[in-house]
Amino acid sequence: MFIEFIILQSNIRNNTQMKKNLHTFALLGATAALLFAGCKSGKDTSSTPQTRGEVRIVEYCSGPEFLTNGEYFRASATGTSPQREIAKKIARQNAEATLARAVEATVEIVAENQATQLGFGTKEEATSKFNELSRTIVNKKLTGAITICQELTMTEDKKYIAYLAIELSGGELANAYVDGLKQDERIRAEYNYDTFKDTFEEVMSNYREQ
Repeated sequence: MFIEFIILQSNIRNNTQMKKNLHTFALLGATAALLFAGCKSGKDTSSTPQTRGEVRIVEYCSGPEFLTNGEYFRASATGTSPQREIAKKIARQNAEATLARAVEATVEIVAENQATQLGFGTKEEATSKFNELSRTIVNKKLTGAITICQELTMTEDKKYIAYLAIELSGGELANAYVDGLKQDERIRAEYNYDTFKDTFEEVMSNYREQ
């Protein structure tokens, strides 16, 4: 019996010590969890473009300063090719095509406004005359379009990308149209060229307000 009593007392002491150890481990675990939470909350977890994996894109020869305004027709374009000069040539062709469309759209508006003064039977006939004149003048003037921005980059696969922006003076185009209209005997005698220029400038001013 005495031996059993000693063994029982020993087991009680061991159980008590184990409970103390478990209690100590629990306190240490809780403390560590609080410290970890505090460190985590101290970090900046706000969402940013960098953390979202976003990459900033640089658009050369692009922006408000390269848009058509009340004084100049403007156009921007790019060209891509393994050969540098070809990339630049493609960019120029694309810019000229965009510029030509902008000029022709403006002239079409002027033609519709001026149809009653041209002496043609219908508005369609007047518009057709202006469009024909527009193609002739634009083809001549585009070669003289001024380059206002030019950049060249190379991709990882060794391809060149040419960025280009060009412009044409609205006033010079208006004068060219007036000269072209004067060559037409049908309207030369009776057409008010100053009215045409005023209408052209009025349409151009709409770009300034955009």
